[in-house]
Amino acid sequence: MKKTLIFQIFILLTILNSNLLALKQEYISISNEAKYKKGFKHFAYVNTNAKKGGQFKIAAKGTYNSFNAFAVKGIPAAGINMIYDTLMKASENESFTFYPLLAQYIEVSAKNDWVKFYINKKARFNDGKEVTAEDVKFSFELLITKASPFYKRYYSDVKNVEVIDKLTVKFNFKNNKNKELSLLLGQLTILPKHFWKDKNFLKADAIVPLGSGPYIIHKYKFSKYITLKRDNNYWAKDLAVNIGSYNYDYITYDYYKDSTVTLEAFKAGEFDYRVENSAKNWATLYTGKNFDNNKIIKEKIKHQKVQGMQALIFNTRKELFQDIQLRKALNLAFDFEWTNKKLFFSQYKRLDSYFANSELSSKGLPSKDELKILNKYKKDLPSSVFTEVFKNNKTKGDGNIRTELKQALKILKKQGWKFENKVLVKNGKKLEFQILLASSALERVLHPFVKNLKKIGVIANINIIDSVAYRNKLNNFEYDMIIQNFRVSLSPGNELKNLWGKKAAGIKASSNYIGIKSDVIDSLINNIVIAKDRKDLITSVKVLDRVLLNNYYVIPNWYLSSYRIAYWNKFNKPKISPKYGLGIFTWWIKDEFIKKDKG
Repeated sequence: MKKTLIFQIFILLTILNSNLLALKQEYISISNEAKYKKGFKHFAYVNTNAKKGGQFKIAAKGTYNSFNAFAVKGIPAAGINMIYDTLMKASENESFTFYPLLAQYIEVSAKNDWVKFYINKKARFNDGKEVTAEDVKFSFELLITKASPFYKRYYSDVKNVEVIDKLTVKFNFKNNKNKELSLLLGQLTILPKHFWKDKNFLKADAIVPLGSGPYIIHKYKFSKYITLKRDNNYWAKDLAVNIGSYNYDYITYDYYKDSTVTLEAFKAGEFDYRVENSAKNWATLYTGKNFDNNKIIKEKIKHQKVQGMQALIFNTRKELFQDIQLRKALNLAFDFEWTNKKLFFSQYKRLDSYFANSELSSKGLPSKDELKILNKYKKDLPSSVFTEVFKNNKTKGDGNIRTELKQALKILKKQGWKFENKVLVKNGKKLEFQILLASSALERVLHPFVKNLKKIGVIANINIIDSVAYRNKLNNFEYDMIIQNFRVSLSPGNELKNLWGKKAAGIKASSNYIGIKSDVIDSLINNIVIAKDRKDLITSVKVLDRVLLNNYYVIPNWYLSSYRIAYWNKFNKPKISPKYGLGIFTWWIKDEFIKKDKG
């Protein structure tokens, strides 16, 4: 009897221990805190009385030839993500917190070795069929096996997926170190198994897909336009995360290939809203009668979004750019101060971090906590990581950078480059490379840089190709130098493997444009992924930031801590704006502009 009782107690304790703190909850965040408590009615940055109706027209750049937003092949249609739901939905005024969407509850094990999602029994695809745990399993396995390699890397710490019952799905982890894996799985887009099971996903460019989101594809013409229609029967329209959102009956993306034509079309009323990326355009072209009479609103809105590194990127797969000293020398030929003053009307700040405009950005010399990490890799890191505060070269802004060019030339000569017929040569090869662009918009920025390089015997050629050809070359890493932006979040993790991880360097269509193959950087990324808390995460990101900066993989460009937007005065907006976004889909159209058209 006594042995039986002891055994029963042992079993009970085992069960309790395995489920300790593994409770169903209605949010998940990296900090284990949430702004919105159980039973909240709506996000603070919406208007619950926003009127539904009307058409929102916006411009898209270039072209599109596919409805498949997940495959490597093709260019997906703008706005295609609006037809899908994810398991959970992010709040735009919290750094990394998710609330129920397709999943009504989430449950994470105390050991962080699995997560369960409990599907809302009301969840439906747009054809009326219910969303089940089988759809979740199917979606995950489809994306990691047949979609872009990004998904396989992003969810690389998932061991397998189990369907527990019709509405419960469990993801088992390979280890318990990845603290954000449950959040990443909450971002998973769910596809309908019954729709895709008899179709070739890899050849689905022209198949109009089925989702469970607020919009469906209404009409389209490849490369010209796509119109989405609000689904009045959208299953989640009354969920707290959606109240006050998705107010337009129709959303139309019209495609333009020329940026000048696009702006003129906006000013003529061909579409409603525009985010301006050109400082010159913003300063000189947003003028005229419609601006004066307030028919078009021009607005600059401060934001708190982390700014990833936009830069001229060296493809270190090329032998020429494997020399860190050469990369450092070429950095000195970029005159940001003159560029900002003469071309950008002094609107920008120079990027000095891969995580600018945030608490993740490295500042000053390494802290004690940072040094604890850095010292482990001391022999494999540039000494400047420990002894110098990273600083971009700063010029007078008058266009005269003789001092910088002399310094660059001194470095290059030390690396064995010599003048022959006014061109630097080494081992019979000229110091020559190509800068690949998909648009002429940045050509005027690059010409002074190219001119400065020529003064020290470096030949840089600008090559502009169409967007489809550019994307193909990017996917295959067929370039010397490009301009790209590494998008990061306030809570970075697994996605960093795709940006700078060793494996990603050899996988086509990854975002490791630089071609980094570093065991140290892989280890630093892993430190971020397994960070035990927010403080540990911030320290680990700062360390990675320092190492990336001091390797001179890129020539940093610039950033703006505000949105520059213009829109026709046909919208109403909520009184509160989200901290980390524009909230454009929480706006609504004024009564007098709502037309009873079919979109």
